[in-house]
Amino acid sequence: QVQLVESGGGSVQAGGSLRLSCAASGYSYSNYCMGWFRQVPGKEREGVAAILPHGIFIKYADSVKGRFTISQDNAKNTLYLQMNSLKPEDTAMYYCAAGHYCVLDSMNGYNSWGQGTQVTVSS
Repeated sequence: QVQLVESGGGSVQAGGSLRLSCAASGYSYSNYCMGWFRQVPGKEREGVAAILPHGIFIKYADSVKGRFTISQDNAKNTLYLQMNSLKPEDTAMYYCAAGHYCVLDSMNGYNSWGQGTQVTVSS
């Protein structure tokens, strides 16, 4: 059974940085598109970044371009999201996901989800 476990969330002031990690078990990253999504209460979950195996395709939401970097370590089966220049509007629960369609405008491309890690950015 595929399991995804996020870590690395926390509280930071605006302008600061955090690195999220997502450890996978039960399958290999090399077979799936991996994505990061985020959600705030009362709003839909939105795509942040996605990556195909070996980084042959990477996509970012416009709101995070130039500030966030998605990467993966296939040997460790771990996905990362380096978040720099954080803004209060980045505050959300962040989820990693695995699927066969590398899209950011829909959750339907992903069939496995982690439990989420909270990121809070104060002004």
